[in-house]
Amino acid sequence: MKDKFEEFFASHRDQFDDKIPSETNWKRISDSVFGKQSVSLWNSLSVWRAAAALLLGLSIFLFLNKQDSVPVAGQEAMQQDFSDIESFYTDQISEKAAIISQVGAFSDDAFTQDIQKLEAMYTVLKEEMKRHRSEKVKEALVLNMLVRLDLLNQEIHKLEESKKSKLEPAAI
Repeated sequence: MKDKFEEFFASHRDQFDDKIPSETNWKRISDSVFGKQSVSLWNSLSVWRAAAALLLGLSIFLFLNKQDSVPVAGQEAMQQDFSDIESFYTDQISEKAAIISQVGAFSDDAFTQDIQKLEAMYTVLKEEMKRHRSEKVKEALVLNMLVRLDLLNQEIHKLEESKKSKLEPAAI
């Protein structure tokens, strides 16, 4: 039987060579051999490319949005915290300066120069805080206020000591 088929095929070869089956015939043959294959939307390369581009764009947007929003919230909290601290120490410094001005002039020029230098440094640090809010600048501002407060307390102590020393010899 194999010989008859080969013989028939060889003798009619020219009839087979010029005939091409239609696309529908090839589709039916392919479906019968490989099973019916349907192309789903998820197997499409263009859908996966579009999804990847969308995911990349969304990730970049969320990353940039997060970087802008988180520090702002932290800076607002830091600014409120610093405002409270600043108002407390400013009130303390004002009270001490008022006490010194009531008692009399400052005892020496070195004290006045130190206070002026610290106030100038405070102004510079305050400008830096407006430009670049950071914990280090905040700590430097608080330290500056503490040093000024300490200098004022030392000056009050000196004035009180000198006042006591002036009163004691008169009492004897």
